[in-house]
Amino acid sequence: MLTTIEIDKELTKNRDLETATFGMGCFWGPEARFGSLPGVIRTRVGYTGGTTPAPTYKTMEDHTETLEIDYDPTSISYEEILLHFWRNHYPNRDQYKGQQYVSSLRYHNLQQKQIISLVKREMEIELGESIETEITPLGHFTLAENRHQKYYLKRYPNILEQLHSLYPSAESLIDSTFAARMNGFVKGFGTRDQIVNEMESWPLHENVRQQLIQQFLKLKW
Repeated sequence: MLTTIEIDKELTKNRDLETATFGMGCFWGPEARFGSLPGVIRTRVGYTGGTTPAPTYKTMEDHTETLEIDYDPTSISYEEILLHFWRNHYPNRDQYKGQQYVSSLRYHNLQQKQIISLVKREMEIELGESIETEITPLGHFTLAENRHQKYYLKRYPNILEQLHSLYPSAESLIDSTFAARMNGFVKGFGTRDQIVNEMESWPLHENVRQQLIQQFLKLKW
């Protein structure tokens, strides 16, 4: 059985991935939600938007909790990501926790900025009000502490123990597509059958793919 690092190298080989960065409240839930979407390859949480250097969870200052995803644009478009983003949180919430939980989009290039503008107008019609999401260039993304990555999956230490051969370290969870799907699954996003059906299409050697599927199916919760 390959390690997850080797599997993820296979999953990303010959793919031109793109990155989307956004905040929609506490970053634990969005990482699980977006990690369940086919076409999303990697998820990680961190901090953006502020001016203070080296933010942490305890010293976030003027930064915002943020999710960053790498995705395959041939499987899921930036427009689709934005629709998931705006339809799954209220962008005009009050200043609960201030800047920490503000609705935010950090665009990586001019094309993303233009797409945001178009989808924003569409969503304002759907919502029937102006959208107050903070929209800015990315600037710098600071990776959050390890305990915040794949937060819901880590609430099942017995599962991580069963997957120890795949994940030799906690850090190896961060860039894992399989871990992203599992993190979504334990939070209630997606079904066992949906995950298996997607894994059947992953560009892996057949024996590796079947071993991974069997590893998933035999997990004892």
